[in-house]
Amino acid sequence: KAARFAREHKIPYLGLCLGMQVATIEFARNACGIKEANSTEFDKNTKEPVISLLEEQRGVKNMGASMRLGTWPTKIATGTLAEKIYGSVEVMERHRHRYEFNMKYRDQMNEKGFVISGTSPDETLAELVELRDHPYFVGCQYHPEFQSKPNKPHPLFKGFIQACLNHQSRATRAPSDRESPPRVPEQELVLQR
Repeated sequence: KAARFAREHKIPYLGLCLGMQVATIEFARNACGIKEANSTEFDKNTKEPVISLLEEQRGVKNMGASMRLGTWPTKIATGTLAEKIYGSVEVMERHRHRYEFNMKYRDQMNEKGFVISGTSPDETLAELVELRDHPYFVGCQYHPEFQSKPNKPHPLFKGFIQACLNHQSRATRAPSDRESPPRVPEQELVLQR
């Protein structure tokens, strides 16, 4: 319910791995009307597998050390929030997962505002998603925490913190003042020990 609440109330949301997957399922069910949307991790026989095993994982019997691991390139779509956050159209991110967004649902969900803003270079895997018309609703299949450092936070975390500060600022100001929240200087976003 947290993903739906954040989506509907324009509250910043950052979903990592499973957090991206549950946000995707929530959006499919409640924004796209795909009532039986689910993950094959939760229901192997789901009629609407918006999240499913990676193709190369489907025949794997011994699951030990067989998931998608390591650093992989992510192609960032131009004109997206992700491009603004990263300041780049290709990034390298670390992965550890078996399940992925089912691209069969891409067009149907995009029509309702679900944007796949980062893909594998061949565009067969959704790595990063966001919602159109939301200040910061981002989900990634990878693990940005693996690349974040105390004095150099990952861009997705910096963007999320900035969005939270902007949201808090809008929530505490008079309604007439809410159109343009202040920008927090970059040095104030550096996490201190």
